[in-house]
Amino acid sequence: MIDWRRGDAAFTYETYSRSHTLRFEGGIEVAARAAPAAIPPTAAGGPGVDPEQAFVASLSSCHMLWFLHFACRAGHVVERYLDEASGMLGKATSGRMAMTRVALNPVVSFSGEAPSPEAHAALHEKAHERRYIANSVTTEVVLQPRIASS
Repeated sequence: MIDWRRGDAAFTYETYSRSHTLRFEGGIEVAARAAPAAIPPTAAGGPGVDPEQAFVASLSSCHMLWFLHFACRAGHVVERYLDEASGMLGKATSGRMAMTRVALNPVVSFSGEAPSPEAHAALHEKAHERRYIANSVTTEVVLQPRIASS
């Protein structure tokens, strides 16, 4: 659910707030807003996740969950998964602005014996093929995984 309220400000482009709340199952609430560059300086601002950040995070989270599934099934023990994913806005083939590229940069720490670099890459490829979110969009999703150094 998305909840936005005008509040006391006039409803003009220069003044209406872009801040809103994303509500999820289980009572989880996340502050959200437009990207800072898209908010006029005269409009009320506030902290929050913008839609483009949420899109990148969704792709990264979905990949991680599939990776953990396949790593567990292969008998590996993952201790930490850190992904500094990034997205790039650009013009799509239609000429419209779009998230044209998302780079996932997961660094995975294992306890016990880590998979070989080839097996690690294969686990990420399996996850890459199964991601529901990435399979639902036309954005190029680039995968650049690494095994964390001990």
